[in-house]
Amino acid sequence: MFKGLQPILYGGREVWPLVEGGKGVSATNHMSSGAWAAAGGIGTVSAVNADSYDPEGKIIPQIYKALTRRERHEELIQYAIDGAVEQVKRAYEMASGKGAININVLWEMGGAQRVLQGVLEKTRGLVSGVTCGAGMPYKLSEIAAEHQVSYLPIVSSGRAFRALWKRAYHKAADWLSAVVYEDPWKAGGHNGLSNAEDPLKPEDPYPRVKALRETMREGGIPDSTPIIMAGNVWFLREWENWIDNPELGKIAFQFGTRPLLTQESPIPDGWKQRLMTLDEGDVLLHRFSPTGFYSSAVRNPFLRNLEARSDRQIAFSGEAAGDHQFQLDVGVKGKSFWVTRGDLLRAREWYGLGYTSALKTPDNTLVFVTPEEMKVIRKDQADCMGCLSQCGFSSWADNETNSTGRLADPRSFCIQKTLQEIAHGGDTEQNLMFAGHAAYRFKQDPFYSNGFVPTVKQLVDRILTGD
Repeated sequence: MFKGLQPILYGGREVWPLVEGGKGVSATNHMSSGAWAAAGGIGTVSAVNADSYDPEGKIIPQIYKALTRRERHEELIQYAIDGAVEQVKRAYEMASGKGAININVLWEMGGAQRVLQGVLEKTRGLVSGVTCGAGMPYKLSEIAAEHQVSYLPIVSSGRAFRALWKRAYHKAADWLSAVVYEDPWKAGGHNGLSNAEDPLKPEDPYPRVKALRETMREGGIPDSTPIIMAGNVWFLREWENWIDNPELGKIAFQFGTRPLLTQESPIPDGWKQRLMTLDEGDVLLHRFSPTGFYSSAVRNPFLRNLEARSDRQIAFSGEAAGDHQFQLDVGVKGKSFWVTRGDLLRAREWYGLGYTSALKTPDNTLVFVTPEEMKVIRKDQADCMGCLSQCGFSSWADNETNSTGRLADPRSFCIQKTLQEIAHGGDTEQNLMFAGHAAYRFKQDPFYSNGFVPTVKQLVDRILTGD
């Protein structure tokens, strides 16, 4: 047992202060979270478009039959509720009364409040708490209190927590069981980097977590309410000075990337094998996500293609003005595209290389793509099912007009499509593959030598030693 690490009281029982990160769209499910709880920790079922099963136990593909986005959005919400309820029930059964089961939702997912309400109504007594990030989930505390479950907001700064506490959470203080601090530079998936922070200059988490604890103390929240450190957590021995530290109060730890490589992890073998090959720097913090958030994923050909697409980009104006004195003569129909001489020459070069279709972005620029790429982009945009509250790629918004009011952005991608594909056996090189920035350590950590893939129990036991 790693020195200083003590169980915490959570969900009415003692559990290890080790939380499984809830990775959305089927990257965590009942198998991984049920096993994590059975090992004495807090398992997290992702309630983001979770899988349901037919009577034979096969995954039900999430196929959308409705013709309109609004109707497809309703199908999506039903899939989400049905899947998460099924996953929670199975995870609870697997845990056999040990540990605890949380669910994780993204506040910016389409219909987040309806999904959360629907899942909690049908899983009474099974769910201990709800972790929630990706946005400012002001209503989270109210919904948790209504269903008498804990809530664990995910924040990346003390400032963000202060806003949540002052506006809403102080009214349901009794149900706040922990605050998750997610490192916005190092965590996998979507990150909470603000515009004031430099994506290229990671900050030390210690002063940021200390500031978060001070903010919590201002609100009268006791030091016994844990801050859960998430992002870049690998060996507990590297966090020794955080444990039993009076400046920080009670600390627990969330593991998102390490549980991907376990026998119970539901991700396909191709994804698991790829994780063992990564080097430092192979995970990219990027801004291509249609959510508008930064996110971290493996820099595979899918991501490199998005980088290259954005590089094939030029600004235009609707009339000759300033340096924009040259009429664009490739990739567009019509005469209202005026560009600089340098950009005209670049556009002609891209055209000659086969990037013959120029697509408008919301920022008065054009990106050049192949005709095949254009077809995929247009089809994916047309097939939108409203999986986000606001989608930059399709212009869907969960509002009365169902529109963001902005042009759909061809520099992005359909996140629902690619995450469903990679989670269910799709090509790991041609889909978005989320991972935290510490994923290169699989290759270096002797625990995984000779391709060893542990069970969740073996992983938790290993973590408890400090390694």
